[in-house]
Amino acid sequence: MARSRISPAPPRIAEPDLPEELTPAALGRSADILGARITLGAGGTDAAHARVSESVIAPASVETLDLTGAVLSDVVADGLSAAEVIAREGTWRSVVVRGGRIGTLDLSRSRCDGLVLDGVRIDYLTVAGATLGDVEIEGCRIGTLDAPGAQIQCMRVTGSTVDECDTREWTISDLDLRGADVLAFTDVRALRGATLSEDQVTTHASAFAVALGIDVRAADDLSRTTPRL
Repeated sequence: MARSRISPAPPRIAEPDLPEELTPAALGRSADILGARITLGAGGTDAAHARVSESVIAPASVETLDLTGAVLSDVVADGLSAAEVIAREGTWRSVVVRGGRIGTLDLSRSRCDGLVLDGVRIDYLTVAGATLGDVEIEGCRIGTLDAPGAQIQCMRVTGSTVDECDTREWTISDLDLRGADVLAFTDVRALRGATLSEDQVTTHASAFAVALGIDVRAADDLSRTTPRL
């Protein structure tokens, strides 16, 4: 007998494959780096269209890290503090970002497979138009999750808070939000197919009702709207 399918399916996450010894390296535009421990400068680093594999980005405090169009595979970034990380139209496979604080993380129109965000504080995270597969967000504090037009498959959020989540035009499959404390969704109708807890549904009940065309009013309005006989 075939096994019943687990729903929602958990993300398939594998630890990045790293060599035992890492060679010191610095990022640069269109660089090709393999098996390195990467040190970032305190200012801005232009690593657009770089290829980084089986490497570690050392803890650093920087202004800007530009990874536009870059390909990251089996990469760990520990304790990265950055005002802005630009990774538009890039490809991230088996990437772990652990700890630190990022002002803006721009992954718009990117493709991420096997991405882990672990204990990161992000003021503004945009994955607009991105394709996300097998993603784990754990113990994070996110101000705004800007995700219009995102395609999401097998993503789980646990122990995390999100102030505002832009869900417009989502395409989702196996999205587990039970561990997310979200203050507001832009469009709750886009959550069709997602998994929520009962408490979450109760918290956002008014928004769900409005989306269904239900006129939600306080009970004490009844006395003011009932005509006298």
